[in-house]
Amino acid sequence: MLKRVFVAPDPGRARLRFAVRAVLGITAAVVVCGAAGLPLAAAVTGGLAALLALFTVTDATVRGQALTSALLPCVGLPVLAAAAELHDQPVARDLTFLAVIGAGVYARRWGPRGHSLGVFAFMTFFVAQFLHATTDQLPELYAAVLLSLLTAATVRFGLWCYERRLPPALVPAPPADTGLARVTTRQAIQATAGAGFALVVGQLLSGQRWYWAVGATWWIFVNTTSRGETLVRGFRRVLGTVIGIGLGLLLAVPLDGAALPTAALLAVCVFGIFYTAAVSYTWMMLCVTLLAELLYGLLGVLDPALLALRFAETGVGALGAVLAVLFVLPITTHTVTDAWIQRALRCVHACTAEAAARLAGDAHADPAPRVAELEHLLGRVRLSVAPLVHPLNPMLRRKRRARRVLALLDDCAREIRGLAAVAADPAASHDTRLTTACRRVETAVEALTGGSGHGRRDDRVPPTVRDATGLAARTPAAPRPAAPVHPQGPGPAHPHGPASAHPHGPAPAQPQAPTVAYPHGPALAHLHGLEHALAELASPLRAPSGSPLVGA
Repeated sequence: MLKRVFVAPDPGRARLRFAVRAVLGITAAVVVCGAAGLPLAAAVTGGLAALLALFTVTDATVRGQALTSALLPCVGLPVLAAAAELHDQPVARDLTFLAVIGAGVYARRWGPRGHSLGVFAFMTFFVAQFLHATTDQLPELYAAVLLSLLTAATVRFGLWCYERRLPPALVPAPPADTGLARVTTRQAIQATAGAGFALVVGQLLSGQRWYWAVGATWWIFVNTTSRGETLVRGFRRVLGTVIGIGLGLLLAVPLDGAALPTAALLAVCVFGIFYTAAVSYTWMMLCVTLLAELLYGLLGVLDPALLALRFAETGVGALGAVLAVLFVLPITTHTVTDAWIQRALRCVHACTAEAAARLAGDAHADPAPRVAELEHLLGRVRLSVAPLVHPLNPMLRRKRRARRVLALLDDCAREIRGLAAVAADPAASHDTRLTTACRRVETAVEALTGGSGHGRRDDRVPPTVRDATGLAARTPAAPRPAAPVHPQGPGPAHPHGPASAHPHGPAPAQPQAPTVAYPHGPALAHLHGLEHALAELASPLRAPSGSPLVGA
């Protein structure tokens, strides 16, 4: 886990800037609340509101992020009022909480904005339970939320908006399913059912801290789609909570709410949440758990028995999530992985067609956006396959197949990057063999996805990965030299070879990737390497027995 966090690449120090800005924004929000004379409970509410505004708002553009940030009070304040009004009506409060959970998950169908507003609505209700908020506290809680959101927005969009210098983030559109075929609809039902279980069992454990179980169920469903992803995330949440409780016993309990050291540790926890979120959910949960313990210390209610109760409630919440994904409209890992792999392959098809058109003289064709989209899609593939390659997964054969698929898709991405670099060279000229090679790549993609050509800007996802074992027979054979060697870098005859896309060193060799010395060598070498990787994908995507990659 240490290696994942501290050795993981951080291009442009994006994670570091993200974390440092969060510490500054949340600290400023709490200071503003204190300067306004608001009590501790209101300052805690304001700090959590600022944390959510800086953490969950992930729209593709800065303008979209600003609009989403402005909409947060529109959902947060009414939910806060409902939670406070129903404080002494347990049945109505619980039913309202479940409704907020279902609506919050269902809102993900509208993309990052729906996701952000859904999370903020849930956490506003959660914080009201955390602080046992009542209606007489609403004015100060409203003031804290509004002041903190304004302060966080000032830091994010005024003082340090580094996103303005970055290209817009890529957010692939979700599949256009309807009804129960829509993933967000099924997840909304699952999350509500799992939270209902956690709520009932959590209240049997504690009539005051039951919301921890519901919170555990909710956050396990965030950023997951299939039951495999949810199970792995549940395991990591419990593991992070256990480690966080251990640190709480060593740090938070002895501090007993001492102001200065607690404030310093809170800043460290905030930094850790933002810095580790992208690479390790376990570490993020460790920081979240320690942050909650420090807040309880400030409120004067922290003791070892409370930490034991938190562990039990977290276990109940994880169990609720597991039962929901296993028995309530389950979304199989295979279904999700299959769809993302197909989208990646369709993007390979589009990248190749764009590059070929550019090399043929079409000035409007540009493979660069497709290359960026492919990188994002491969990230989603890795996330969906993560349950299969997890160290605790006992299915060794499927684990090997999944790793092979990931390696070959990475090979495809490397060749596409090299091809795009060649196409961007103004000196690159048309070669009829480029068109032939591109057609072979398109044929290979169609054989893997069971589809047909749809034009170079199409990225539709077919319903299933069809049997591609006949790929070699359907794909025209390329010339092979007696001793095939795949070029690993530019040479005298290849001024724009594969290494041009790899500023940190040459790309690793692909086994048995044949090529020949074509006149337009670099582009053809990339296309032939791409064709070879696609041919190799036919075997792991469909096992000899016909079973899918990750099973039902």
